[in-house]
Amino acid sequence: MEHEIQQFLTYMAAERGASANTISAYRNDLAQLRAYFVEHQSKPDDEAASVTPIEEIDAEQLQEYIVHLREQQYAAATVARKVAAVKSLFSYLHGEGRINANPAEQLSSPRVGRSLPRTLTIQEVDALLEQPGRWDTPEAARDQAMLEMLYATGMRVSEFVSLDLSSIELQGQRASVRCVGKGRRERLIPIHSAAVAALHHYLQEARPKLARGRREVALFINRRGERLTRQGVWLIIKNYAQEAGISGVTPHTLRHSFATHLLRGSAPLRNVQELMGHANISTTQLYTQLTDEHLRDVYDRAHPRAS
Repeated sequence: MEHEIQQFLTYMAAERGASANTISAYRNDLAQLRAYFVEHQSKPDDEAASVTPIEEIDAEQLQEYIVHLREQQYAAATVARKVAAVKSLFSYLHGEGRINANPAEQLSSPRVGRSLPRTLTIQEVDALLEQPGRWDTPEAARDQAMLEMLYATGMRVSEFVSLDLSSIELQGQRASVRCVGKGRRERLIPIHSAAVAALHHYLQEARPKLARGRREVALFINRRGERLTRQGVWLIIKNYAQEAGISGVTPHTLRHSFATHLLRGSAPLRNVQELMGHANISTTQLYTQLTDEHLRDVYDRAHPRAS
């Protein structure tokens, strides 16, 4: 279980952009979960430090863990936070295909409002995408293509770093990228002309210099000629965002901005769902709240009787 927890924490930091405090809270809560299973659920013939394999944990065992938390007389908010950590862990493992079913899906927890995702304005996106152009290096050309690609497609960073050279089609009028998302679901996403131009420049001029003769199949590579990691992408975006004077930007911020800007541009919700790779349209509908807020701001500024 320790290995799966660490993978989840890496995902939360690199893909979801969780803060250091959030990661620390998750780490503590999930360490408590593991300690519980070591103490209460170890198999009789196992060593003292053994723990039930995570794929064998079922809903009943998790419910017993929640009862155990309540017996410790934690505050309701603390129990809710710990339940949320458990649900997030198992949701991640199920989405990644590590477990066949999600035993935490029906765990009861206090109803809390879902926070709206952080998005960038179009002006902030423009400022961010301008930053690599200040430098004339192979890394800058790669970063330009990377930022254009993320904003053009709305891909998750895990999908992005998994792209190979064979994943993209840049010829003709229908440039596109084929990516594999959660649950191994594959989707084809169009790529607009600005992103295509940046990719052409990267592939023709910059990537050969970064590859240094290595026969690497990854589309985006680091200065050692190896596949970029989630953490590497996160750090690159963080640095450019700081240079642009924008705070709190992660790869997922570009994904949120992609969806929100498409909906504001009158793209049908079902089409945005397909582009985002959401299994449930209710996930995509969250972005309509941001669109509604934007329209309200426009209304309040423009209507002569609104002020």
